[in-house]
Amino acid sequence: MTQHHETLAHLFLDGDEEKALDYMNELLHEYSRAYLYESVITQSMYYIGQLWERNEISVADEHLATAVCDFVLSTLKEEKPIKRTRQQKALLFGVEKEQHYLGIKMVAETFKEQGWRVRYLGPDLPLEHSLTQIEKFKPDVIGLSAALSYRLPTVKELIRRFERLEWKPFIMVGGRMASKFDLNEFQSDRVMVVKGLPHLHQWFKEGRDGVINETS
Repeated sequence: MTQHHETLAHLFLDGDEEKALDYMNELLHEYSRAYLYESVITQSMYYIGQLWERNEISVADEHLATAVCDFVLSTLKEEKPIKRTRQQKALLFGVEKEQHYLGIKMVAETFKEQGWRVRYLGPDLPLEHSLTQIEKFKPDVIGLSAALSYRLPTVKELIRRFERLEWKPFIMVGGRMASKFDLNEFQSDRVMVVKGLPHLHQWFKEGRDGVINETS
């Protein structure tokens, strides 16, 4: 029996935005948004990546699927209207030269669902540009994402610069890199390596976000 993520992947590859969106909205009646993000959308993109690695689809196919997935993420109906219930602010982006962005976009939506004020700056953001936005917004949480191991020096430099900010924001490091490599060297009382959306949801569930206002 075809699994949900495979069905969605083929809708993405067909370039059928409306059918993909209708399919996700149907699943939203049965499953939580968190489940759909982690177990359906994320897994569908992993599946597409595997097809590309086996030369069963082209780069153009993969780009089309990514564009349709982006449309679905941007258009998917809300389970309920999001009300800004907290004062905390999060700023999220992909590091310079990092083109993968769907994961950090789902993280941004997750923060919004928790009532946070969110600025999502997209992928491939140079350090100095990120610092300009951070100084203006003064977020409680800075989230950065990278997929490949050779982004590690960039991630390390970003953490070093962000740790020097006077209001001491909490720093989250995520992306496929965080789930594939041991990044324990980055962990501290102000830096958290996020190994997927379930890990982030656990952080919210434990009420860790409430500690930020007390310590920043």
